[in-house]
Amino acid sequence: MIRFPRHPSAAVIAIALAALSACASTPTTADALVVGQQATIEGTVVGVDTAPWAYDGNAVVTVSTRGAGIVRVQLPARWNLCKAQPLGDVQSLQPSDRVQAVGTVTGAGELVVCEQPQHRLRKLD
Repeated sequence: MIRFPRHPSAAVIAIALAALSACASTPTTADALVVGQQATIEGTVVGVDTAPWAYDGNAVVTVSTRGAGIVRVQLPARWNLCKAQPLGDVQSLQPSDRVQAVGTVTGAGELVVCEQPQHRLRKLD
């Protein structure tokens, strides 16, 4: 029969806690955005691709953020169907510009600016 001490020593507790902490998962930066939820991000523009607008696709402004990592901000071609206010000149955005985006998270590292009146993509000073 195995006998366990009634009051485990500090060493036993430390080993048990270390083993349990190895099982815990650390959230990744992609976990900062929850699909289907509204989110606000701020970061630095990495790239701007408006070519998809030519065939009714979404333009993409790629933004590097601290909390969510790299986020692709989607801007629909048919902006007249969006509830959000029209955007300024997206093509004037340059890498290293600081921006804020408010939109709906539609996938891992993806945010769409369109469906709510408060959605926006704006350059920060």
